[in-house]
Parts: sequence; C-alpha cells; structure tokens
Amino acid sequence: MKGILNSVLVFLVLAAPGFAQTLGEITGIVTDATGAVIAGALVSARNNATGATREVTTNSAGVYSFPALNPGVYEVRASAKGFKTAIRRDVTLEVQQNLRLDFDMAVGDVTESVSVSAGAISLQTENATVGTVIENKRIIELPLNGRNALQLVALAPNVSFGFPAAGQADARQGGIRASQSISVGGQRAQYNRFTLDGVENTDPNFNTFVVLPSVDALQEFKVQSGIYPAEFGRGATQVNIMTKSGGNDYHGTLFHFLRNEKLDAKNYAFTANRPPKDPFRLNQFGFTLGGPVSVPKLFNGKNKLFFMANYEWFRQRRSVQAISSLPSVAMREGNFSELPLGTAGIFDPRTRTNVGGQIVATPFPGNILPSTRIAAVSRQLLEFYPVPNVAGAGLRNNFQQAQGRPINRDQLVTRFDFVESSNSQWFGRYSWGDENQLTEALKLNGEKIVTNFNQYMVSNSRVLTPSIVNEARFGYTQFYNTTGPELAFTRDVVGELKMPGLASGPPVQWGIPNVSLQGVYAGFGNSSEGPYENNNSALQFINNTTIVRGKHTFK
Repeated sequence: MKGILNSVLVFLVLAAPGFAQTLGEITGIVTDATGAVIAGALVSARNNATGATREVTTNSAGVYSFPALNPGVYEVRASAKGFKTAIRRDVTLEVQQNLRLDFDMAVGDVTESVSVSAGAISLQTENATVGTVIENKRIIELPLNGRNALQLVALAPNVSFGFPAAGQADARQGGIRASQSISVGGQRAQYNRFTLDGVENTDPNFNTFVVLPSVDALQEFKVQSGIYPAEFGRGATQVNIMTKSGGNDYHGTLFHFLRNEKLDAKNYAFTANRPPKDPFRLNQFGFTLGGPVSVPKLFNGKNKLFFMANYEWFRQRRSVQAISSLPSVAMREGNFSELPLGTAGIFDPRTRTNVGGQIVATPFPGNILPSTRIAAVSRQLLEFYPVPNVAGAGLRNNFQQAQGRPINRDQLVTRFDFVESSNSQWFGRYSWGDENQLTEALKLNGEKIVTNFNQYMVSNSRVLTPSIVNEARFGYTQFYNTTGPELAFTRDVVGELKMPGLASGPPVQWGIPNVSLQGVYAGFGNSSEGPYENNNSALQFINNTTIVRGKHTFK
C-alpha cells in the first residue's frame, strides 16, 4: 500500500483568540500608608539583561500595568511627589505570567528610596490558569539524557512522559518527534499543542513539535493544563516555549557530550562466528553566544540591539547484530541440488498440465536450472540479496551482519532583540534544522527518515498610550518529513529493472521491489507500507491589544 500525505496548512489570523503568546505582564496598585490609592505615580520596569525600560503612570484607581513584557529579571520603581521612591529588585517574570506587584509608598522625599529584593515566590492571583513553569535554572542544571528539555515536563504535576509513541506517529513520522510522548491529565499524547516564542510550533499531522531548540537556547517553558487565557486553543495541553535573548554582557557556551561502547558487554554468539562488540558512538556538540551587537568605532548596541545564536550537531553511530537464512552461492546460479532429502524439488513451470483437476509439472533434472532459464530481472535483483557469510552453517542462519542505525541532526537558532524606544521593543528569530536517520536491513532496503524545517518570527510590543499597549506578531513555519525506503531520492531501482506493469513513481518512493520467499529464506526489498510524506506550511499574523480602564484590563 502506498501512502503519501501531502498537506499545506495556512493560518491567516488577525487579533484571533486561537494563538498563544509567551510574553508576561507586571501589574499592581500603588497606595499610601493608609491604603488610599495614589493616582499619577510614575512606575518604571527595567529589564536587567537588556536595559530596556518602560514607564507608565498610575490611573485614577492607582493601577499600573506593563503588558507584553519579555520574560526575565526586572527592577520595578514607583515614585510620587511627597513619597519615598519604592524599588523592587530582582523581580522574575516568567513566561506567560501575570505578576501582581503592589507598592505601599512611605511618606518622604522622592530622592529617598526604599529598596526590596524579591525573594519569595509570587502567587498567581491575576488569572486562574493551571500550569507549571520550567525555568532556565532547571533546564540548564538538571541532567538530561540527550539534552532533551521536554523530559522536564515530567516535573509538572499530573504529567506522564516517556511511554511508547502513540497512534501512527512512530510508523508514519518517526524520529525524535514521534518518541516524545507527553500525557497530561491522562489524555492522549496527540492532544498537546506546542508554541515557540508565541507562534505555532505544532505539526498538524500528528500534533508533535516542529522546532525544539537546544537547552542552551531556551529561556524557559510552561506546561498549561487548564483554564487558559483567550489566546490559547487547539489542544487540551499547551507547551509554551520561550527562547533566550541576548543582553548587555557577552555570554557563551561550548559543549561536547559523548558516549561510546567501551563499557558495553559483548554480544551473545548465535552462530559459530562470535560477533564483535556492537559499535556505538554518540557525539552531541555545539555552541551558544549572546550579547550586544557592536561594531568598534561604528555602532554600540548596548541597551539597544542584542543577539543570541546557537548551533547544535548530533551524530550517533550504532549497529545491531542480525541473523538471516539465505540461499547458497550455487542456488543463486540455479543449482538447487543441495536441497535436503524430502524436498519436493524445483519444477519446470513450462511443463505444467492439469491432470484430473490437479496441476502437475516435471522437475528439473537434478534440481538444476539451466542458466538460460534465469531471467535477466532476477539476475539484477541478486545485487540486493547478499551471499551467506557463516562458514559451515548450511542453509539456515548462514548470514550474519551488523545493521547500522546512523542518526544525524543539525539545528540553528538565531534571535535578535531591538529596543527602539521605551515605547517600542522588537524581537525576531530564525530556526533551521536538517535531520536524517537510517535503519539498515538486509541490503539497501532499510528505512530512511528525512526531516527539515525553517521557522521565522517577528514580534513588536508598542505602547500606544499610557493605558493601551499593542503586541503584533508574524510567524511562518515550513516543515517537511518523509518516512520511506533507504534509496528514496537516490536510486530508482524499479526504473532500472523496467518490469512490465510496475512504475517507478516519484523520488520519495524509489526503492527495491518487495520480494517474498516461502519457507526458511529471508525475503528482501522494501516494505509495501508507505512511503509517507508530510509537507506543511503555516503562516500567522497575530495581534493582541491590551486596554487598562480603572481596575479592569481588557484584551
């Protein structure tokens, strides 16, 4: 059965509630020592890493609000005439968090200040969203097998992770995406939705992720399991991921993780030939660099323009031992005289006749086929059918091989942040990835998975008036994935054979015809299942406008 899934998915949304954001908000009320609200107080929020500063004055209800802030650590100040300046330092704003931060102003000169360093965990009192934030400290410091940050979703309550792949994702998509099984609240793994920097990051075919940045490029992520804000949808569980931004200081990492077979046990010998230890090599390496964009004597990007770049390579080489039963070298030339006693023999199909309702035929003398009777196509197919390599094994379990399982993954994540002014901040990101892995079989008839993606996004947060803030975002994602024959895109064996009635098809399904043999001998060729091909594109335009009126916030 041939199955090719081609889908083009285009989202064009303006101010729609179906798409998520990763930005946060700091809001609160400014009062005096008696509890009376202070209108017209000046409140500022400064990002410690980038120096980006926003200012707003409290309204008649004493309320201030900073919507659409990048997650990070902030310093928040409140000042008013006749009162000491109140300062809250090291205020951590998490992804998609509405942080309530009230100020009680003490009477005094505005040049005096009362400074408090944030330390206690802030309760979420502005909405009823149920979720857990996995912050940068845990992402970086907790041990991760394969440096896969999604393993940390198991730290959230009511979450199960790591069970076998669900549905058809493993057979029809394969690779690292199909193996990420996350169940929240007992629901199926297909009921998850992924967003990255506020844009759609979900493959619509199997609801798996498209881009999963390196742990060194992640700021934090949030697993939400219920009562979402209006901008979320399309899934029972939301996995909202935020990449890391650059700052005023240069920071970088170089990493190389490796594993090998040195401490592995030797293989069990199923034949007279004792196989060597299965080779295993895993190398995962790359770098991350972030900081201000600066050109000596031309441009100083401090407090203005920042970058973060991450590249990660993944290379795995391993093999598994396989035992097969193959015809002897003499049989490949048509000589079946070594068939064991009791075998019916090799019959000449040209002598078939119907005798009393039963088909009978004459066997070839000595079970030897004349070389002229072996079809040219059959001789061509023998290229893909190895000869036995276990001496003295006879006609069973006479072929031993190490079947490779190579995996290659490359991924790039780049991000730029631009502070246009105190009223406008931009950030954009580009992600690229190329992945391939192979499961070898008898000879050139294994399964190959090819995946590549590109994702672009740009976001702007703009203060239109002291009480109106607008956030606009654009995103485009291209995702291609195919699971099919080992020779796909490289060699058209069916076209070479020129077998009547058998068309070669498009390059994605190039491979070896499936040949099944009855009895003890292994068949060869590619499976008749598949190939499967997904080619998706998603285009997004998103706009969120926040309006503060008195003690109420409208979005």
